[in-house]
Amino acid sequence: MRDAYEELHDKLHARQQALKIFLGLVLNMAAFWNPEKIIEARTARDELANANQQIARKADELATLLEQRSNLHETSGFSSDTHYHVCGVIEAASQNNYLFQSYVQEKLRDLRRQFDLKYWPSLSECLQELASDAEKSVMEATDPLTAAATAASRPSRADFFKALFAAIDENSAENYGQLPKGFKLTDRTLASLANCALDLGPDDLVDDAYMKRLRQRERNGAR
Repeated sequence: MRDAYEELHDKLHARQQALKIFLGLVLNMAAFWNPEKIIEARTARDELANANQQIARKADELATLLEQRSNLHETSGFSSDTHYHVCGVIEAASQNNYLFQSYVQEKLRDLRRQFDLKYWPSLSECLQELASDAEKSVMEATDPLTAAATAASRPSRADFFKALFAAIDENSAENYGQLPKGFKLTDRTLASLANCALDLGPDDLVDDAYMKRLRQRERNGAR
């Protein structure tokens, strides 16, 4: 680590806040974007995709049942005293919502009295929209670090470094951060910091040659 500390001192000794921020980034990345955490993020992404698929399928099934029930109410000679108006569902679902009852409920009732049933979507149409929305959903990360760490089709040790590069970029002067413009560390320093922060064993250590190949792949991928 001596060479790494010397390089950090050489490049950031005049910027104590920047040095503190960078070391904090490395520690945060090791805590929250280590390989195990990245696997968890990928798993959560898969679970979200699966949830949307199930919502699309089950909402479509429920929409069909709601339409069937509505038809039976109209043709069978029987009624089941169930919800038929979207406003009724909203009111019932909001019965424990003080803000809804205080500020919205009466206005919604006025609208319901002003416009009869033909102006509102049916319950089955609401469910069909939920099904369609879930079916056409597009998965995307909500922040640059998540996007960088999970971009590859397969998980690898490189995911940690991609997230670290994204964090450095997020905190650079180009993005109004504290790290100086053009701040860049050598491959050897990055490898040493990662080996230490991730507490990698002798058989898992990365070296400057690995970092050089990774950076080259990243540059080629950005073109």
